[in-house]
Amino acid sequence: MNKPKYDKKSVELFLKNKKISTLQDLKKIVGTDVDMTVFRILKGLSYRSSYSHGGRYYTLDTISEFDENGLWNHNSVCFSGYGNLLSTLEHFASSSKSGFFSGELGELLNVGVKESLLRLLKKGRVCRERVSGAYLYCSPIASVRKKQVLSRQVRQADAEDLSDGIKAAIIIFVSMLDEQQQRLFAGLEALKLGHGGDHRIAELLGLHYQTVARGRRELVESEVAMKRTRKAGAGRKQVEKKRQT
Repeated sequence: MNKPKYDKKSVELFLKNKKISTLQDLKKIVGTDVDMTVFRILKGLSYRSSYSHGGRYYTLDTISEFDENGLWNHNSVCFSGYGNLLSTLEHFASSSKSGFFSGELGELLNVGVKESLLRLLKKGRVCRERVSGAYLYCSPIASVRKKQVLSRQVRQADAEDLSDGIKAAIIIFVSMLDEQQQRLFAGLEALKLGHGGDHRIAELLGLHYQTVARGRRELVESEVAMKRTRKAGAGRKQVEKKRQT
């Protein structure tokens, strides 16, 4: 008896239209009750499973729109170019210049990460060091980890050196800027800080972190809209030189 042939084109068209789907919905499209049948089709199409929602959602590589961090969020469902949640956390902790605190990783990935970090720690896939009273998750390679901790300590020292007076002065200065200037200033400061800079600057300046991220991207991609800050005709009028007779 010949095995039924399932049309993977219908799955591809369905996902291109919906962008993401659960296994149950895909089985309905294929017309099967067997999970492995759907997975065989997905494998032939090069698919990814979400790192949020327990990995219950699926998409295709050709559909994913990963940002500069290799992440993609569609309707609050999160996907990573590095695989599942454990692999994604391992990548960021191991390859970052200054390591990550768990709170920073949670904000970056938009999911809870503490239990997954502990699992990685037990397996030796990441390590952690105490910095400023909190655990910094880093590479398991000692030489890399040492550089990450040192870089983080320098960053922490720079941040702590800002007195309340300086912070207040910065906030007053930013309040005098227009919307675009605020965004670009915040983006510039976030670039200086590196990973986690968007959230730290947003907290300092009272801006939404997505506003800071937008300013940073505009600077990096040279998409700044140049405009006059003074209306045409404003300012002192030119003094005509008197003709000498």
